[in-house]
Amino acid sequence: MSQLDHSLIAGLPQFQGMTSEELDHVLANARSQRIAKDTTIFEQEGEANSFFLLLDGHVRVVKSTPDGQQVIVRYISSGELLGIAHALGRTTYPASAVAAVDCVVLAWPSRLWSRFSAQYPAFGVGTYKTVGSRLQEAHTRVIEMSTEQVEQRVAHALLRLANQTGKKTAEGVLIDFPISRQDIAEMTGTTLHTVSRLLSAWETKGLVRSGRQKVTVVEPHKLFMLAEGRPKKD
Repeated sequence: MSQLDHSLIAGLPQFQGMTSEELDHVLANARSQRIAKDTTIFEQEGEANSFFLLLDGHVRVVKSTPDGQQVIVRYISSGELLGIAHALGRTTYPASAVAAVDCVVLAWPSRLWSRFSAQYPAFGVGTYKTVGSRLQEAHTRVIEMSTEQVEQRVAHALLRLANQTGKKTAEGVLIDFPISRQDIAEMTGTTLHTVSRLLSAWETKGLVRSGRQKVTVVEPHKLFMLAEGRPKKD
């Protein structure tokens, strides 16, 4: 396989400050993979043999509960690491990762994790910041699930996705990957019926537009007010 071009990763926070030679060394140990939409990249509780960098696409992180329910933990976007079980002190993956669209990833053997962290300070700092932000997000989600009404949880979920992957269009902020109502239900601990009812009501009010696996946030501020439990008066 030909050497990967270090311009693929040079601009990413985890690799800032590295020389061209260091970037080439990091990439010499990587393999590039194309992952088709809906393909599982790794399985929950599977042996964490690799960690990955998402170069292009979006990945759905899914956790199965003991009673067999599927919960979408988060979405990962281009430029983010995934499968970083070793940063959590684990030898198995805590959740599954599924390609939400066709993706391109770089994969490294997990045995290189500690070496990269020790050898390249930016990599170590950047990856532990990633872990910290994901733990904070998980903490926020737990609080939302235990204290908020379902309407607020769904509004918060849409705003998070719009903020993470939003693409400005004439209609508003498009969540820039296919997302179904079932996906939103699995993110927010509710049912498909409830999500459908809420989106239909919000569409009538002009807050969102939704179609087949598409959601556009038309009025982010009004949706934010609703998420915070302070619906704006018309």
